[in-house]
Amino acid sequence: MASSQDVHVRICGQEIIKYDLEIKALIQDIRECPGPQSVLMDFNSKVKEKLNQLRLRIQNMEQMAKEQDRETDKQAILSETESHRRQNLSNQTAWRKANLACKLSIDNLEKDQLLNGGDSTVRQRKATKESLVQTSGDITESLMSISRMMAQSVSQSEETIGTLATSSRTVLEADEEFKSMTGTIHLGRKLISKYNRRELTDKLLIFLAVALFLATVLYILKKRLFPFI
Repeated sequence: MASSQDVHVRICGQEIIKYDLEIKALIQDIRECPGPQSVLMDFNSKVKEKLNQLRLRIQNMEQMAKEQDRETDKQAILSETESHRRQNLSNQTAWRKANLACKLSIDNLEKDQLLNGGDSTVRQRKATKESLVQTSGDITESLMSISRMMAQSVSQSEETIGTLATSSRTVLEADEEFKSMTGTIHLGRKLISKYNRRELTDKLLIFLAVALFLATVLYILKKRLFPFI
């Protein structure tokens, strides 16, 4: 029967996958967006919201991994968390490329409108560029944040590997001590068996000596008391 922790981890993983798919769908909408600027800004706002939700769920999964009792479960969840982080980083890169593609599309549209005249088109182009610069800055900041999180995860993984190596050495040392103790016990058992056999031999020799002594005494008494027999 699955534990409460396993259920929470599975639910968290399902939510991460859901946010990931929603982000990919929004990125595709941005790629295909011909404008205007308000539509692009709405898409980017939704992507930011989903990215924040996804980042929080990934952090929650990492915390759940640290709370696991078994080291194997902890490492498995940390590995899954790292995979989601890499996927999130890929989404950030795709988001940036989609914005650049959309910018190019809007620029081309504005060029066509500029050739036909219109001050409003020039103003809209300027606003578009400013917004895209701001968006690019936000994406760059998000990428840097993810890079820092990945570096922290790598550091934690290194510490875990060091702990496992220390535990392995301890187990090996205990095994060597156990083998040494087993050899000592076997040697003691052989010595005890040897001493038991020697004790039996000594008892037999003593019995024979006593019997011989008694026989000798009886023989002497017989000769002195009954010389004619």
